[in-house]
Amino acid sequence: MIVRIMGEGQMDLTDADIDLLNDFDSALEAAIESNDEAEFRKALHDLLEKVRQDSKPLPPDSLEPSQFILPPADATMAEVREMLQDDGLIPG
Repeated sequence: MIVRIMGEGQMDLTDADIDLLNDFDSALEAAIESNDEAEFRKALHDLLEKVRQDSKPLPPDSLEPSQFILPPADATMAEVREMLQDDGLIPG
C-alpha cells in the first residue's frame, strides 16, 4: 500500500502493517480528543517514525495513488483534527 507523508513523499508499506498503524492512529486520535499537546506530539512522531522505518521510499518523481495521506511532523493539532474528521488517518 502507498502512504504519503505530506512534505516528505510516498512510501510503500506492506498490507501487514495496517493493524499496527491503526494502533498508532488510535493513540493520535486519543491525544487529540483529550487535547493533550505532549501526547499528540509523541503519537504523531511515533506514527510517522513507524511508517518511515517499515516502508520503502518511492522515487521522488513517482506519482502513485496514495491509500493514506499522513500529516507532516510539524502539523498542528488543529490541522490533524481536521484530517481526522472522516475515518481517521488510517481507516480500519
